[in-house]
Amino acid sequence: MKSILITGGAGFIGSNFVRYMLKTHQDYRLIVLDALTYAGNRENLKDCEGDPRFLFYHGDIRDVQVVDNLMSNVDTVVNFAAETHVDRSIHEAGTFIDTDIRGTFVLLEAAKKYRIERFLHISTDEVYGSIEDGSFHENDALKPNSPYSASKGGGDLLVRSYHTTYGLPVLITRSSNNYGPYQYPEKLIPLFITNAIDDLPLPLYGDGRNVRDWIYVEDNCAAIDLVMHRGEIGQIYNIGAGNERENIYITGCILKHLDKPQSLIRFVKDRPGHDRRYSIDTTQLTALGWQASCNLDEGLKKTVQWYLDNEAWWRAIKEKQEEYKRFYEAQYGSR
Repeated sequence: MKSILITGGAGFIGSNFVRYMLKTHQDYRLIVLDALTYAGNRENLKDCEGDPRFLFYHGDIRDVQVVDNLMSNVDTVVNFAAETHVDRSIHEAGTFIDTDIRGTFVLLEAAKKYRIERFLHISTDEVYGSIEDGSFHENDALKPNSPYSASKGGGDLLVRSYHTTYGLPVLITRSSNNYGPYQYPEKLIPLFITNAIDDLPLPLYGDGRNVRDWIYVEDNCAAIDLVMHRGEIGQIYNIGAGNERENIYITGCILKHLDKPQSLIRFVKDRPGHDRRYSIDTTQLTALGWQASCNLDEGLKKTVQWYLDNEAWWRAIKEKQEEYKRFYEAQYGSR
């Protein structure tokens, strides 16, 4: 039975990937390592508990001993573990550097020591920076514009160096903006859905015309699975669904699905270094046989319904988690 170490597996994309892999690969054992910081939540994996193919360890990827012990028992590593929110990185850059770069280094050292068969590093399209026209390709220069994207770019380069220098069998994926179930309600879509449910203002940065390519999280999980099995060692694969939309369009769709008025939109002061447009070319991924299965309207409708059906999950965060309350007040209180 193949054993896979999934770091950050209690987070948004990580937990959806765990669920996807358990559903599609009956002969794999999944070992999840997660530090359970503010966005890591054991509730995200509640339906996986009891499956004999699933094991959970509470620990930090920066902890050499913990990582070493787990790495000695697996064949493959999929590294989701990271600090991921741009807004937080503006105020807490050191935490991002420590986890996204130092933590990746600890994982790479252990992977090298135990001759891991494949090391798949999960990254983001934000490492490329903003682009007015056209789309970024995997071999384009990295021009990150936030501490978050810079920390992820640093991790990417470190992963690449371990392949070039030590021959470590690495792969990197860079996905566009994910959305779907279990996303911590600090990101645009879950924040706006949950605020709108409660008739609270939707704080939209600047003029709302920033463009992102949106991908339903399960489509991203399928792409990661494909790259893990069929990707060429040493290569980078962009993952996007071709759903480039302005943030104000996404906001309007959420309000429409919830039958809420446009008057809930509140334009607020833009954040520093806010990238105007992301766009990635996915030719290398589609050449492996992948295509998105969920269109944007269908995905948004499913996502809105999930938050309507799982109020207890997000209310436990928004109404009881002091960390969330402090962040929300600091981020939007003075805007």
